[in-house]
Amino acid sequence: MIYLDQAATSYPKPPEVVQAVTEALIGAGSSGRGAHELSLAASRLVFAARQAAAEFFGCGDPSRIAFTANATESLNLALFGLLEPGDHVITTAQEHNSVLRPLFLLERRGVDLTIIPADRHGIVDLDAMRRALRPATRAVVLSHGSNLTGNLLDLAWVLEFCREHDLILILDAAQTAGWYPYNLADQPIDILCFTGHKALYGPQGVGGIYVRPGLSLRPLKVGGSGVQTFSRQHPGEMPEALEAGTLNTPGIAGLAAGIAYVNKLGLDSIRRVEGELTSFFYKQVQEVPCVQVYGDFQAAERLPIVTLNIEGVDSSLVSRLLAERGICTRSGGHCAPLLHEALGTAQHGAVRFSFAHVNTKEELAEAVEALKSIVQVCGGEKDD
Repeated sequence: MIYLDQAATSYPKPPEVVQAVTEALIGAGSSGRGAHELSLAASRLVFAARQAAAEFFGCGDPSRIAFTANATESLNLALFGLLEPGDHVITTAQEHNSVLRPLFLLERRGVDLTIIPADRHGIVDLDAMRRALRPATRAVVLSHGSNLTGNLLDLAWVLEFCREHDLILILDAAQTAGWYPYNLADQPIDILCFTGHKALYGPQGVGGIYVRPGLSLRPLKVGGSGVQTFSRQHPGEMPEALEAGTLNTPGIAGLAAGIAYVNKLGLDSIRRVEGELTSFFYKQVQEVPCVQVYGDFQAAERLPIVTLNIEGVDSSLVSRLLAERGICTRSGGHCAPLLHEALGTAQHGAVRFSFAHVNTKEELAEAVEALKSIVQVCGGEKDD
């Protein structure tokens, strides 16, 4: 099997991640819920993971990071916990439905929404944010990197724009956490939402949210917290404010092991290898007849994603034929409806190839040969 669906979830997981999850299942109880050894072991695991995440993202204070189930839950916490009717929020057309659907629901509840469009290469005109500003503009929410095209937004530009206009920045780092070198001590990101199972190499079912000091969110859920039991109000202090209920201790232990794995390899090394793989594959598929590639490949840096179509052939058929050859990809809409509309691929979707440092050029070359074979069999049509 050749796994080229790393943007969906990283595979294979490092052995140390599997070991950490297994050991937590065997040797840890419920964090913060008792004084016996199993409970204490769980609390130590969670505390160590929170410290590891804080150090990894450079946020200084581990209590500013709360653990969640995934980036979607983190984004829902941020958006529903911050925005009020009458607020105006700016987002972009490259967003995942984990951003768009909460915003559309909030729009029905009285929040004003502006969506900055993307062009046919998936490039977002960030300067259009200036024209979108209103007196009621409160926040900007955007994905740092597109899960569809691999395009990156200019984070430095966005940070300066938000600083200049005193706007709260909510950053969806689902694709970039574990790939981009964040340092929250120097980058004034107000809220960072991340998942653990992609570039951080943790298990599925665990993610997190960073909330800067001085900013608080209304919780999505309240209940058991392990502290302040006799209060009728859920604790308001981080991280308990956003962590109602029993934490996923095995998943959090796996996330900590994933962070350690990334630290061991080094972000620079990971990015270099993945950049080489992306460039290699892109150049190869450019030579395949009837293949159209989407995204901005003139940019200085981009995520390790190449999305394409064979003209005249539905993306789902291409992905199925690749799967029959043992090559794992992702076809369809990728939970990015507005960006597919911008690319002109809404009707038939697209086929996404996404890479990690564990992949090889030999695997990618085999995928290219499979695409050539599919073009011959299906008779792709090139527009004049």
